[in-house]
Amino acid sequence: MFDKHPKGLYALALANTGERFGYYTMLAVFVLFLQANFGYSASTAGLIYSTFLGFVYFMPLFGGIAADKLGYRKMVTIGIAIMFFGYLLLSLPLGANRGAVIAMGGALLLISIGTGLFKGNLQVMVGNLYDDPAYADKRDSGFSLFYMAINVGSMFAPTAAIKIMEWAQRSLGASEADAYHYAFAVACVSLIASIIIFYAFRSTYIHTDKRKVAAASNQQVAELTPAQTKERIICLCLVFAVVIFFWMAFHQNGSTLTYFARDYVATSSTGIQSMAFDVVNLVLCIVIVYGLFGLFQSKANKGRIISLAVIAAAACGLVYKYNAIAEVTEVSAPIFQQFNACFVVMLTPVSIALFGALAKRGKEPSAPLKIGLGMLVAGIAYVLMTVGSLGLPAPAEQTAMGADAMRVSPNWLISTYLILTFAELLLSPIGISFVTKVAPPKYAGMMMGGWFVATAVGNFLVAIPAMMWGKSLTIVWGTLIAICLVAASFIFIILKRLEKVAK
Repeated sequence: MFDKHPKGLYALALANTGERFGYYTMLAVFVLFLQANFGYSASTAGLIYSTFLGFVYFMPLFGGIAADKLGYRKMVTIGIAIMFFGYLLLSLPLGANRGAVIAMGGALLLISIGTGLFKGNLQVMVGNLYDDPAYADKRDSGFSLFYMAINVGSMFAPTAAIKIMEWAQRSLGASEADAYHYAFAVACVSLIASIIIFYAFRSTYIHTDKRKVAAASNQQVAELTPAQTKERIICLCLVFAVVIFFWMAFHQNGSTLTYFARDYVATSSTGIQSMAFDVVNLVLCIVIVYGLFGLFQSKANKGRIISLAVIAAAACGLVYKYNAIAEVTEVSAPIFQQFNACFVVMLTPVSIALFGALAKRGKEPSAPLKIGLGMLVAGIAYVLMTVGSLGLPAPAEQTAMGADAMRVSPNWLISTYLILTFAELLLSPIGISFVTKVAPPKYAGMMMGGWFVATAVGNFLVAIPAMMWGKSLTIVWGTLIAICLVAASFIFIILKRLEKVAK
């Protein structure tokens, strides 16, 4: 799974891991911070959240245009620096007055601009690694590994946010509203780690900064005919149209799904259920999954023995953790956001192995088909939420019930995140790989920026279900189901055209 990939992949993936850890630590508690610190309603907090996400994913368009002319590595470096100052400003406890609101807006703008310079251009560099014919057939699996690595950072983010807030309140006497700022400060530290990794291993990927290399050697970047360029751009724009609705549905994890976790899910758990809310247990489960892959893929007895030892050690760790578990475990709303990242890391080798086996038989689905299937799977996730919400009162009624409010098992939400992760693995890393493969070389950065613009529009639309939050839960989830089905139908209609341009 990890062999036969360029070394630069791991350097770029780890640099992104650090940045994503800080970003998702901040994002795990952001809407709750808006309500606790500024007293915003769920609708207003959701609007701010979706607007911020929109800008975060819109700015890579401009970052890509700049990088196509000035170089990808330079833009990545500048982006990290700008993000650092944004998180630093957000970490300052300025209260809830007008000045604090302005400072928060400025911080979010800096984070958006910095991310725009960093995120898309780093992924273009990953794509450029696979332009080498020696690695060309590994492009999709390479992006899956890259995607898995950055989710390692986001997997620990919710726990980091909760623990640092608890420490600030317990040891420093910080109020709940002020404790959030300590969680935001974690992002500053993570960016320092990211830039160190990025420059320490630059020799492994320096050749991917193609514009800079071409300029230094007076070479021209390979171009397509005008007709080919036009067709590729049109096809990418059609894919972007579908991506909009996926991210609208997927990024409910920081909006309506977080509200559901806070208002409708049981606030405590007991027994084996509590194991799911300790990230260490999740890591041990991931170790077992990877150990199993090592066991079956190892060609030497030594490798199998090591894999068995790793599996046994992880299993013993789980047994120990279970025996030491508290009688009652508190369940906090932000903790549910760890499951998506955990499932990405856990299921990536499964995905790679499955599609690798299909590829050997000549039956692997095309990238556009995987994208369409991803939309269908996302719709199934909200079908599950609809079933889990049957009989529950509307949010306003639930709040009015107070201590008598109806609450459901955490397993409904955990299962929803599992299904959404299947959808994400079908659509996101594969979609990014598709963009780097199909994009005309002259517009590689711009087209990757276009992917993020589509993501941005989807994130703006995240606010729509949040605005519907006061209505019946069936209406909220039903709207998302309909959106996923329409988007999937569209991709299937244009499937042959997309597959033709990807050949």
